[in-house]
Amino acid sequence: MNWIDSHCHLDAHEFAADRDAVRAAARAAGVTSCVIPAVEASNFDTVRALAHQHGDVYALGIHPMYTPQAVEADLQTLDAQLQQHRSDPRLVAVGEIGLDGFVPGLDMARQQVFYKAQLRLAQQHDLPVILHVRRSADLLLQGLRQTPVIGGIAHAFNGSLQQAHMFIDLGFKLGFGGALTYERALQLRRLATELPLDALVLETDSPDIPPHWLYVTAQQREAGVAQGRNTPAQVPRIAQVLAELRGVSVEEVREATTKNVRQVLGLSTIATIPP
Repeated sequence: MNWIDSHCHLDAHEFAADRDAVRAAARAAGVTSCVIPAVEASNFDTVRALAHQHGDVYALGIHPMYTPQAVEADLQTLDAQLQQHRSDPRLVAVGEIGLDGFVPGLDMARQQVFYKAQLRLAQQHDLPVILHVRRSADLLLQGLRQTPVIGGIAHAFNGSLQQAHMFIDLGFKLGFGGALTYERALQLRRLATELPLDALVLETDSPDIPPHWLYVTAQQREAGVAQGRNTPAQVPRIAQVLAELRGVSVEEVREATTKNVRQVLGLSTIATIPP
């Protein structure tokens, strides 16, 4: 089976000791492609190099949680890199960009400045976007209406059904990952069953958002048990949960979600490009 992890931070420091082995394990599990989004200007070169090394794809952008240290020149760097690498078929989106209304102390006005500027760059360079959506769906939608782009992925989506359809109407697919595997995630599970399958993509957000089988409680961590590290190899098992919730086969989930990522990010030719 060929799976796509539509959101994987393979460059994260948590993978420093065994990054190649992690990617090899994912490939052995059938994950043939990962989408590796940048989070700040300083890791643009890193995600590009990793995508080329492992036969994956990448996105360039400034994450809302990195806006406190971001500067105007970073937007200029992003513009220049999008222009410089526009012929690179592995560059598939502007991301990870967006807004975060959950983390305390983040300046929403400053986030908005970077979000809107990056939407303009995506529009200018005719690229989809990968959105960070956390207690910010309405503001993100407002920005997309003001500065339309060619679609993209609303990563780790956890908004309302109404908001979900608004993103879909704007050409977006919705990312579902480890959070879906928790029985208490009732709203998220309801979304995953009620939304059309052609609107969903699978992701891990590795090394974050571990599925329930990797999660370690606070009490266990205090006892010295290390938190389970999420990896792209978890995609097929997450898909199994989605298939069970929807009452369909894993193969149907694989075919649909793979097709969805390829469509929204324009990955039709990537499979034929060697690393």
